[in-house]
Amino acid sequence: MSDGDQPRDGVEADRDEVRVSSIELFFDLVFVFTITQLTTVLAHHPNGESLGQIFLMLSSIWWMYGAFAWLTNAVPPNRTALRLPLLAGMAAFFVISLTIPTAFSGDGVVFAGAYLAVIVVHTVLYTQSASWSVAGVWSFARMNFVAGALILAATIIGGDWEYVLWGLAVSIFAIIPALVPEDAGWIRISHFVERHGLVVMVALGESVVAVGIGASGLKISGEMLAVAILGLMVSAELWWVYFGGDDEEAEVALSRMKPTRAEFFATNAAYYWAHLLLLLGIVCDAAALERAIGHPFDSLDFARALALSGGTALYLIGHALFRRFLGLPFKPWRALAAALALATIPLGTGLSALAQLGALVALLGLCLAAEERTLPAKVETAQA
Repeated sequence: MSDGDQPRDGVEADRDEVRVSSIELFFDLVFVFTITQLTTVLAHHPNGESLGQIFLMLSSIWWMYGAFAWLTNAVPPNRTALRLPLLAGMAAFFVISLTIPTAFSGDGVVFAGAYLAVIVVHTVLYTQSASWSVAGVWSFARMNFVAGALILAATIIGGDWEYVLWGLAVSIFAIIPALVPEDAGWIRISHFVERHGLVVMVALGESVVAVGIGASGLKISGEMLAVAILGLMVSAELWWVYFGGDDEEAEVALSRMKPTRAEFFATNAAYYWAHLLLLLGIVCDAAALERAIGHPFDSLDFARALALSGGTALYLIGHALFRRFLGLPFKPWRALAAALALATIPLGTGLSALAQLGALVALLGLCLAAEERTLPAKVETAQA
C-alpha cells in the first residue's frame, strides 16, 4: 500500500464522524457577503465588462475559499492555535469582499493585498496537517503566491494589462492540481461533500436576499408578491437540482476513488470549476431577480433577461459537469431544462419580467418532475 492510500483508509473509518464545525459555518458567513457584493455589481451594471470582472474576481475568491475547505478537511480547526489564524483568514476574506465593487476602479491593491494575506494564512495552516508533507504543501502554495502576485501586478498596472494578468492568474488554477504529488493525502469525504454543499446553500440564500433587497421600500402588492414567490421557487428548484440526492451520489462516487493524481484532478475539477459555474449562475439569477421584483410588468432589457435565464442554464451546466467529473450518469432532463431556460429570454424582453420568471419556474419544474417519474424505473433497472 502506498503512502497516498493511508489517509484514504482513515477516511473510510471516520467518514460518518467528521462533520463541519461551527467555526467553518461562521467562516461561511463571509461568503454570503461576497456573493451579495458580486450580485450588486452585476445588478447595477448588467454588461459584458462587469460580467468579466465578476468572473475574474469570483474565480480567484472561490479558488482560495475552496482551498480553505480542503484545509479544514485536512486540518480540523479544533484548537485555539488553529482557530485564531482561521479567523484572521476570515478577516482577510472580508476585506476582499468589501473591495469587490471598486476592485477594478481604485481599490485593487487592497483586494490583492488581502488576497495574499489569505494565501499566507492558508499555507501556514496547511503545514499543520499530519497527512501532508511540507513539500506537498509547497507544491501548490508556491503557485498560489504566483497567482496572487499576478493579481497585485494587474491592479498596479491597470489598463488592458489588468485583464490579461488577472486572466493569467486564473489560468494558473488549472495547472496547480497537476503539481500535487500522489502521496499528498486524501480527503475526509463526508466533511468535504457537506462543506461544499453548505457553500452552495449559502449562495442560494443570496437569491432570496436579492428578492428581499429588491422588495425593500416597495408597497406590498399582488404583482410584487408574485415575483417574490416565483423568485423563491427558482431558488428552491436550483436547490433540488443539487440537494435532491446528487450530493449523496457525489459522496458515494468519492468513496470509490483512489488517491491518485488523476482522481485528485477530477475531484478538484468537480468542486472548483464545476462549482464556479454553479456560483456564477446563482449570481446572475440573483442580479436579475433584484431588478425584476421592483418592475414585474416591465419588459427586461436583453442583458437582464439573459442574466435570469442564462444564470439558470449556467447553474444546470455546472451541475452536469460536476456529475461528469465524478463519473456520475448524465441526466438528460436537466440538459433540456437548460435549453428551455434560454428559450424564455424573448418572454422577458417582449412581455415582462413576471412572464419570463413564471415560464422559467414552470419549465424547470416540469423537467424535474419528469426526471423524478423516470427515477424509479432507473433504480429498478440498476438493481436488476
